[in-house]
Order: sequence, then C-alpha cells, then structure tokens
Amino acid sequence: MGGDGLAPGSVRLQLIDGLPLLRPDEQVFEAMLKGWRNQQLARNLSPGYVEDQERTVRSFARHADAKPWEWAPQHVDDWSADLRAVHGCVRSTLRNYQGSVRLFCDFLANPAYGWVEECMRHFGTHPVQVVHEWNAAAHADEAEGEPERRAFTRPELEAFFDYADEQVLRVRGKGRKGWLPAFRDAALFKTTYSYGLRRNETRMLDLTDFGRNPEGPEFGDYGTLQVRYGKAKKGSPPKRRTVLTVWRWTPEIIEEWISEIRPGMRHSTGPALWPSERARRVGLQRLDSRFASYRDALGLDPALEFHSLRRSYITHLIEDGFDPLFVQHQVGHDYASTTAIYTCVSSDFRTRTLRRALDATIEAALRPGRTS
Repeated sequence: MGGDGLAPGSVRLQLIDGLPLLRPDEQVFEAMLKGWRNQQLARNLSPGYVEDQERTVRSFARHADAKPWEWAPQHVDDWSADLRAVHGCVRSTLRNYQGSVRLFCDFLANPAYGWVEECMRHFGTHPVQVVHEWNAAAHADEAEGEPERRAFTRPELEAFFDYADEQVLRVRGKGRKGWLPAFRDAALFKTTYSYGLRRNETRMLDLTDFGRNPEGPEFGDYGTLQVRYGKAKKGSPPKRRTVLTVWRWTPEIIEEWISEIRPGMRHSTGPALWPSERARRVGLQRLDSRFASYRDALGLDPALEFHSLRRSYITHLIEDGFDPLFVQHQVGHDYASTTAIYTCVSSDFRTRTLRRALDATIEAALRPGRTS
C-alpha cells in the first residue's frame, strides 16, 4: 500500500491527478474497466474470458443507461427480466451474466483500488454492490442443462451417420468439389462420437494427437488420442487428457480421412486434423450449422445438438457395460456425478438390467442348498 492508501498500480495508473477530465463519466467508466481487466489478467484468467466479462458489464450499463456509481438493484431486476423474457437466456447463462456484474461491483467497492474515493471526488456518490442473493439466480442444482437436451438413440445416431455418408456420395456424384468438406464433416462427427469430445476439443485436434496403445495393438496408430484443449477451469490453461480408442471401426475412419481424403484439402499442409476450405482449421460455427442441417433434413428432434454426440458416447459406453470410472476418465470429468448427469440410458437398457437382476434372484432362490 502506498502512502495514499492505494494499492500500487490501481487507480493512479488509470487517472492522472490534477488534470481535468473532459468527459468524467465516460473516462472514469473506461478506467474502471481497464483496471478490472488488468486485475483479471493478473489472476491468470484467459483473455477471451476477460473480454466476455467486460462485454457483459458494458451490456448491463447500456441497459441500465447509467454508470456504475449510479447502479441500483432495480437495474439488475429489469435487466434480468429482459434477458429471460425477451432474449430467452437459459438459467446458467443468466446466472453467469449476473456473476460478471457482481464481480465488477466487488472490484469497484474494494478499498484497495480507491474507486469509492475517486467517484466521491468526481460525482458525489460511489458504486455499491447491486447483485445480491435476493435478486440473483441461485445455483441450486448441479444439472442445470435444459431438460430437453439428450443423447441420440442408437437408431437415430446410425441414421445421422448414414445421412452424412450419403451427402458425400450425392455431392461427388454431381462432380462438385464440395464432397471433400462433406467427407470431412462426416468423419469429424464420427470421431467426435468415438472419443466423446466437446466442440472445441474436436476442432483443435492435430494430426500428431493420435498414438499407439500397447494394450490395444489392434487399433494400430490410433489407439489413443491426446486431447490438448479440454475445458479449462478459471485461471488455468486448457485441461489435457488421454482418451483410449474403444471401437474397432474408429481407426479405419480416421486412417481413410488422413491418408486418402485430407491431402486434397486446400490447407492440408498445416497441422490441423480438420482444415477448412478457407482457413487452416474448421470453425465452430461451421460445425454447428452442418450438424443442424443434417439433423433437420432427417426430421430428428431439434433438442439434439452437437454436444449430443458426447452425451451419446457416455450413454452407450454405460449401456455396453463399461466401468463408470473408466467412462469418467475418458471424458475428463472430475466427479462421477457429472458423468451421471450426461448419462441418458434407454428404457430398453433399464428393462434388460432389471431382467438380469430378476433372473439372478430367481436362480439363487432355486439353487439347491439355499438358506432361508
């Protein structure tokens, strides 16, 4: 702390004492955001996350039509109602937005940064916390996903993959160049399902991420997959994990794509496993749009999304009898409860499980020498 009671590098880096401010409200607000940005970067948060936080605060300020030292809880109420009723934000998104505003207000009210005194000097008032337990969305349930989101059934998944393959044949049969991206997308969807990947994990795969599994020589060069861009925790780099190949048909698909089809792509000289027609790596929006077009063409449930491929991987492994702990490690979940949320076992699986349990009970009851 300096002699003026301020933390080094806080307000004094943003505002120069003794100089008149031409637009005090705008300049002070921008200085606040710059100081908050620096504080978050100092906490090792990613630049992308910091930009999202700032974008949310700016959106709230525009909706409130007021600066932070003028904010009140009523502004949060109106903004939240608008997000839910007009923009249709889901519960988790609303809670995250409110959390961004809460963190910004905490920063401004912290005496170490001197913004209370600075605002009193310029505006005669100061910022306060406007997001409280009684006007913010609570994190009441670990499973906050929309209830309609689910995994593919096996027939649905088979129909989806078949349709993706048919598009390759259809486009190629017309002599059009678009069959290469269509082949890429079909292989990409199957690879996503084969390893239970998230969108960005799939997009960021490189050719060098595959390796051998000494315990699974039948998979050849594609026995393991290094996921280097897993979902990160706040303040941490992307989480890495190794996923083992479990289905015999997976290596054939990947080998065909890498050896025979990918070399024909425009950006095939780069390291990315999935190059685009215009860039060295396919974009997230492309993945979503192609998935949605195939799903809608088949008339499948609109609740199915790209992430449903990951849900299906977890569900089908559990249905096939894989150990839940193995499945948890494959998909990179810290807790078994998270994996359980993703599991959408079919009624047929539950019926077969019950039948096995009943048969075992009856067999034990009829076994000679049983005890009462």
